[in-house]
Amino acid sequence: MSILQDILTYNASFVENKEYEPYITTKYPNKRIVVLSCMDTRLVELLPKAMNMRNGDVKIVKSAGALVSHPFGAIMRSLLVAVYELQADEVYVIGHYDCGMSAVDPESMIRKMVDRGVSQEIIDVVEFSGIDLKEFLRGFGDVATSVVKSVETIRNHPLMAKDIPVHGLVIDPNTGRLDVIEDGTVIRAK
Repeated sequence: MSILQDILTYNASFVENKEYEPYITTKYPNKRIVVLSCMDTRLVELLPKAMNMRNGDVKIVKSAGALVSHPFGAIMRSLLVAVYELQADEVYVIGHYDCGMSAVDPESMIRKMVDRGVSQEIIDVVEFSGIDLKEFLRGFGDVATSVVKSVETIRNHPLMAKDIPVHGLVIDPNTGRLDVIEDGTVIRAK
């Protein structure tokens, strides 16, 4: 059986047995915050538990490395929707130690793309169209610096409300310990 079939079989039982009932909530975050975190598998359950968050408490947006790589991309749009349409009053950018994005080698990734069937011609067309693939795929060296960069992009975004605190934290993916890199309430108070 495929993974999809396993999921669908489980899901049918989940719905039939009404196992969803403990998770019923509204679309508005109870704690009125939105979290941008990394898509790392270690954070799926650990991050909400480490922050004392339950289903319905927060909006969670995920991207590789908890990065806002483009000020008018989907990640930033999601954060703006959370603030203006879904009643979030604070933004938390939470990176993590031992992040895979810190070790991404763009040239190696491009070779893997070619190995999996993306033609060199396609790569050349993408680059000819003005996309610097190596820059687009580049990771980061230091997670704290990366978090600060994303915090600054959000905080200084022309469409973000200036009264919204934007916090930056780094979580230990083994223990759940949170280290504050930027306290948005302090920054905002200046």
